[in-house]
This record gives sequence, C-alpha cells and structure tokens, in this order.
Amino acid sequence: MIGLPLAFLAPWMLLALALLPALWWLLRLMPPRPRRFDFPPLRLLLEGRTEETPATTPWWLMLLRLGLAALIVLALAVPVLNPSAITLSGRGPVVVLLDQGWAAAPDWKQESATAADVIDAADHAGRPLALVPLADPPADITLLTAAQARDRLRALTPQPSPDDRAGHLERIQRLLAANPGADAYWLSSGLDEDGGRTFAAALAKATARLVVATPNRTARGLADAENNPAALTVRVLRAEGGGSETGLIRAYDLHGRPLGKARYRFTGTEPSAEARLTLPIELRNDVARLDIAGERSAGAVQLLDDRWKRKTVGIVSGTTSDTAEPLLSPNYYLARALQPFAEIRNAGGVSPSAAVQRFADGGVSVMMMADVGNLTPAAHATLTKWIADGGVLVRFAGPRLAAADKDDLVPVHLRHGGRVLGGTLAWGTPQPLGAFPADGPFAGVTPEKDIRVERQVLAEPDPDLGRRTWAVLADGTPLVTARRDGKGLLVLFHVTGDTTWSNLPLSGTFVEMLRRVVALAGRAPTASSAGAAESAVEAGPAASKAVLAPTRTLDGYGAFRNPPPTARPVPAHGLAAATAEHPPGIYGPPDGFVAVNVLPPKARLAALDLAGLTLTLRAYAAAQPIALAPWLLVAAFALLLVDTLVMLWLSGAAGRLRRKPGAALVVLAAGGALALGWPGPLHAQAAALTPAQKFAMEASLTTHLAYVVTGDHALDETTRAGLVGLSQQLAARTAFEPGEPIGVDPAHDELAFFPLIYWAVPNDAQAPSSATLAKLDSYMKRGGTILFDTRDALYAAPGTTSPGTQALRRILAGLDVPELEPVPPDHVLTKAFYLLTDFPGRYDGGTLWVEALPEEESPEAERRPVRAGDGVSPILITANDLAGAWAVDAEGHPMFPTVPDSPRQRELAYRAGINIVMYALTGNYKADQVHVPAILERLGQ
Repeated sequence: MIGLPLAFLAPWMLLALALLPALWWLLRLMPPRPRRFDFPPLRLLLEGRTEETPATTPWWLMLLRLGLAALIVLALAVPVLNPSAITLSGRGPVVVLLDQGWAAAPDWKQESATAADVIDAADHAGRPLALVPLADPPADITLLTAAQARDRLRALTPQPSPDDRAGHLERIQRLLAANPGADAYWLSSGLDEDGGRTFAAALAKATARLVVATPNRTARGLADAENNPAALTVRVLRAEGGGSETGLIRAYDLHGRPLGKARYRFTGTEPSAEARLTLPIELRNDVARLDIAGERSAGAVQLLDDRWKRKTVGIVSGTTSDTAEPLLSPNYYLARALQPFAEIRNAGGVSPSAAVQRFADGGVSVMMMADVGNLTPAAHATLTKWIADGGVLVRFAGPRLAAADKDDLVPVHLRHGGRVLGGTLAWGTPQPLGAFPADGPFAGVTPEKDIRVERQVLAEPDPDLGRRTWAVLADGTPLVTARRDGKGLLVLFHVTGDTTWSNLPLSGTFVEMLRRVVALAGRAPTASSAGAAESAVEAGPAASKAVLAPTRTLDGYGAFRNPPPTARPVPAHGLAAATAEHPPGIYGPPDGFVAVNVLPPKARLAALDLAGLTLTLRAYAAAQPIALAPWLLVAAFALLLVDTLVMLWLSGAAGRLRRKPGAALVVLAAGGALALGWPGPLHAQAAALTPAQKFAMEASLTTHLAYVVTGDHALDETTRAGLVGLSQQLAARTAFEPGEPIGVDPAHDELAFFPLIYWAVPNDAQAPSSATLAKLDSYMKRGGTILFDTRDALYAAPGTTSPGTQALRRILAGLDVPELEPVPPDHVLTKAFYLLTDFPGRYDGGTLWVEALPEEESPEAERRPVRAGDGVSPILITANDLAGAWAVDAEGHPMFPTVPDSPRQRELAYRAGINIVMYALTGNYKADQVHVPAILERLGQ
C-alpha cells in the first residue's frame, strides 16, 4: 500500500524502475536516425543551405519512451485498485462467521463480498473452510472446500430474526480448540445483540488470529409506534451517536397503498428520533406498515394491527350530574382514562336511547354505558344489531343497572330486586383486587395494592360464570365479566365508572384495563380448539389455547413473503417481539390479524464494543478490486504507436509513404488489426472478475453436473456427494469426464452452462419468485433438463400426498410443465447406455416421470424398438432418492444404505444415473442408433 487504495500483486517488478536512468542515458547518447537524401547538386545550388540532423534525441521523445517503459514495468507489477485486505496467518482451517440476522441486511452485499474474499484467500492458500451463519439453528460444523463454501454462501440470505451467537459459541470453540492454527473471521452487523462483546471475547480467547469486520454504518430500526390524539408517532433507533441525520418514514395500508410520509431527524448523540404522521384519524387507522425509506431490513419495518388503531369510543351515561358536578360523573373518569389512546365522543345531554342511536349510526368502535338501565325497544334493537356486527359494549354498574329488570345486554345473570339495593351491597370490609388470570385479556397487568371496592353488582352462580370472568376481587367475587355476541363483545364492570363504589377509576390499573378492552374492538373472533367456538378474548382454558397461524411474514430485507414452513402460530394476543420460530409478519385473518415485529417495545440499539480485546478490527470494503494492468498495457501500446509515427516522421519515411499510398495503407491496416486483435481479458484481470464472471468461467471451461442449492446444508451436502459419485462412475464407464459438481442458485446464477440440473426437493420448499420461474422456464425450453427428486418413495402412502410432493407442486405451480407420463418401455431413456426397465435409487418403487411422447399411429410403430420424441424431456421427476444411492464419502465408500440394502440395487441406481446423463447429453441420438439395423436391412433390399 502507498497511502492510496492501491496494491501491487508482484511488487518486486517495481525494481525495474531503477533502470529508467540507464535507459535515459542510452536514449540521450543515441541520436535519431539520419535522414537520407540522394545527392542533389541543383537543389544545393538553388537553396544555398544544408539540413543538419540533431546529435541527441529530443527531450520530448526521450520523455515519451521513458513513460512507455514505466507503464510496462507498472503493468508487470500487477497493480490493483481497492485491493482486498484479507490476510491469512495460520495454517489450519479458516472459520468464517457471518451475522445473518436482520441487522446484517443493509450491508449484506459488502458482507458477502468480504466472505467471498476470505474464501478466495483460503482457496489460494489451499486451506479448508468452515462457514457458520449465526442466524441458522446451531448445528455441527463441517469443513468445506472453497467451491462448496462458495455454493453455500450464494444460498445465504439475511434472516428476519436476530443472530443466535450464544447458541453457536460452544461448537465454534470446539472447532478452534481442535485446530490451533485456524484463522477466524467474524463478519458482524456492528450491533451488540445476543451478548456480542462476550461472544468476541470468547473467540479471542479461543484463537490468537481473530479478525472482526464491522460496517461503517449500523442498521436503523423502528419501534414504539403510537396512535396519539394528534398524530401517529414512531421511534427511529440507531446504535452509534454523533452527527446529524435525516430520513423519511413511509406509511402503507394492508394492501400496500401509500398513505403518507413523515421526516425524522437525529441531532447530536441522540440514540432515537421521533417521526410524526399527522394524518386524519381515518387514514391513521388504516396504516398497517411503517418503514424507513432506503433502509432494507426487517428491523426497519413496524407492522400495526388493531391494537394500534385509535378507536372511537362513545360514552353514554345514565346519571344527571354531568354539568353541575363534573367530578362526580362517570363521564369525567372514563374520558380521562380513554384520552391517551382513543377518540372520545360524548352523548351531549341527550337521553341514553338517543345517544345509542347516534353512536351506532356514527360508526363508533366502542360504546361505554355508565349506569344505564332500561332502553327503548328501538334503541335496544339497534344496540343488539350493532354488537352482533362487531361492536364492543362496555357497561358499568350502578343503581339503575342493579334495579333493571330482564336486562339481556349483560354477559352474566345478575341478582335483582331488594337484595341488590339492600344490605347485600354493603360490606363491612372493602375488598382489594385479586390477581388477573394469566389466560385472560388483562394478563400481565399487576393490580395496584391500594385499590378497594366497597360495593358491586353481584353475579348469579352459573356454569359459564368462571369462563366469562376476566377479573375478580380478593375473595373471588367477579369484578369484570364478558361474553361474545355474534362478532361483537359484551363487557361488564361490576362497579361504577366513578368513585362512588370504588377507587378503581383513580388508578393506572383502570386505564390499562380500558386500553385492553378497547383494543379488542374490531378483532374477529378466533375459534379455539376446545369446546364450542369460544372467542380468544374470553377467559378460560379455551382462550389460552387460541392461536393465529402466519399469513405473511417478512424476510430479512423487510419484504413480505409466504410464511416459511418453520413458522409457528402465535397466541391470539400477539408477541412482544419476533423469534426464529415466530418470524415478524402478519398472523391470522385480514379482518383480525396480529402483527409481530422484530424489535420489542422500548427497544434500544447498542453498537458492538470491542475495546480492550485482542483481535484485529477492520471495516467492510467499500468497493470491489479493479485490476489496472490491462489499462496500463493499453496506454503503453498507444505510446508505442505514437513513438512509431514520430520515428517515421523524423526519418523521412512519412514523405515516402505519401509518395507510396499503398504502403501507407498497409501500415494503417496493420496497426488497426493489431489494435482490434488486442487481447481484452488478460491474466492480470483475474483479480477484477466479478463473482458472476468467475462462476461463468468455472462452469463453461468444463462440463459439470449441477445441483440446486436449497439452503439445507445436510441435503445439499448429500446431493453434492451423490453427483460426485455419479461423476466418478461416468468417468470410469463412459467417454464423458465431468468436472466437479457445481451448486447453483436459480435466482442468481446462469443455468445455460449445465445440460442437467439435479433438484433435491426439501419438504419445506417454497414457490420460487416470478423472476426465478422465468429463468427456469427459459432454461427448460432451450434444451436444459431438470431432474426433480422428492426422495419420499419409501414414505408415500396410497391416497395421501407426501410433504415432498406438496413442496414439488408449490415449485411447479408457476412453470409451464408439459404433459408427463411414466417412462414407457420403448423410451430412449431405457436404452441410452444400459438396457433398463426400472430406475431405482436409494429407494425402489417410485416412478420416473418424463415428458409424454406423441402417440404413433403407424402400423410399423409396434415393431420399432424405441421411440424418439422431438427432443430431450425438459423435466424428470422421481421419488427414489437417486443422489442418496450415488453419494460417496472422501474414500469413495457409499454414504447411505439402499432400501433394501442390496449391491444390485446400487448398481442399477448408477446405471439409471448414467442413462439419464447420456440422455441429457445426446438426446435422441441413441434412438437413431437402435434403428440402424432396420435401415441397413431396407438398404439391402
């Protein structure tokens, strides 16, 4: 390095620059070639003068030639701009640890490029590698070759869950302890998640050669969205402090339509900034997604469900003291408790029946009726229909409710008459609140110890009373009960909404209880697995078991995708933050979904602190290496052309060329041909090749068998070992000598280099993207063949669809698949190299499916030994686990037994594989060869 992002791969060649002074001295002593003239006596007499030739080379020509020599020397030193800073000092394996969680998504391109540089350095040194993605479930670590590591790296993508550094630590320590000469590279996200400093300290203790790479800027996050009275606010989080920063927050509805934007600004060392979306309440309630513009990560997304909607609450009171003594009115306490999270509408002095009619027509989400007794029949009918359509009615007890007769708008049966108004309501000792049930809507709320209830409306004993009770007093008496009514909900507080019967309305517990109740508005009932369709919001064992299945989840970049097969349902009340089993996304139906986010409430981001640890710290490279040698050689060639033209001019040859245009034309044509024939991709460019160019060169110089990298390391390793075993058999038995099998990612890699691609279908395979499907369709239509293997012939039961077959259907759903049929006895596949009647693998009994051949109606068709279609079948499907039968270990021994365990079956599996490869390479050639005897017979006639 010379203070610039420049390095020389052959720096010893720079010593040749010391010869430039000697070259200058030689050029100075050697005069230009003298110009030759035929003796012109008459010309000398007429002009009376002579022309002299300089004794030394002109300074500008000398400078030109010195520059030419310097360019050649610099090109031979192989200069590289933005060189890789990867250095390996040990002799053992190279352990590459990759942060793969959501925080790595914004810098994943730089992180994966750095990982590729480490793999290249290990490949150059001939050292094995261990690639450990820290967001994957912990598993045993295996050593890989550089080619295998590149294949696995291409299949890795950021995950929406945090990294599990602690879970992988023990296995990494065992690997480093078993290989004292190992180099460890930790490519981190720069955030101190899951004990980042402790993880780094343990690695530094396990090896003296630890390098930690961090991005220049860590990921940003979103948390704590709140739908306040004036605006929808959200906190933007960052780890590093210092410096001003502005950005944009975007709001979308559930269908992806943009609703608004808001700016945020960091100043000074603040770790968070607030963005405010001042939208109308109707638009704010439609917001389902907030994200940071330009920040591609799941942590930069905040999903909102009904819990974030600012509900409209109508308050109806049966008392008459609202105006004269507002502090004695339930409306006052209810409005103060609801104001932080709801839009409040008051009845405005009208009767309770008129207020019910007004609020029902006005579309409120929740009605709260404080000590309202009987309603008019019309208001009662309106309220009943409103609840059945999804409204939430919250009632508070009082003298009027206690005196009401035959009131069916309550969740439980109440005691009526004189017993309610008499001594049964007067207790000698006020009762505190009991603990809230862990399976109820108030779960997690701790009642304040100083709350006391002096009076309440009592519930009649009933078999459903326990299931409908949300809160009780210390003596077990129900305090809050509820039940579902159609799509809506009836909730009853057995005390007044003011301080007449208790001091509950003066507590923060009251506010949280109302918040939980209001949050239930608009939530669709969720049928539990126990008993008759009880709602998830009703208390009892049934509610505790209510779960919501994932509908759409986020990937590591924050984009919606289909839920992965490992995603598990979440409780109906949601989760505080996402986990590996519960990825961020939307769970449940669209009309009552629950949002799960990456960052929990009150989250903070902390930068990774590595001060005081024995390790090497570096940043990710900002640019790819660029080889400068080709450009220097082109510049040297241009100077050479200039020098040639100058010499022609100084020696007088230019004048002769003018007199001989044919010679001049030849010189120009030769120069042009040399320029056009200049070799473009020189060896010095190897360092500047992109990963795609390296892949193309590796795949095209030798014919390879390919396999799809699924991301399942064990399955991919089995597939690779299977193709290795098949390649060995092909080289031993046929004239085809394939190269090392190559793993491909259909979404990113070019497929045209491979005549046959083996796709082992995992049970959790998802449908590829539209772009990937287009590539696969183009590959198959242009002559490529894909062999799909579901590997489930042993487990397929009649009348059922195996998980592997279901996964295959998901993959093929978007492809233009031709009509398929089992391989007929007269198909080319049965005679491509060996004569076969079956195509077993590790299992026997599955069917090999190919493109259906056209029916032949010729009377001679029955006598033909083989039929040939128009081309090679673009798709083959089997369930026999061919790769499992072909797979061999490093010593060439079979890795898995066949079922049944028979050497004959393994031999037939190899023959089936050879026939498939020969068929993919030669097509219908074998069909023509089979017909040769019949053709010769006809020619003889």
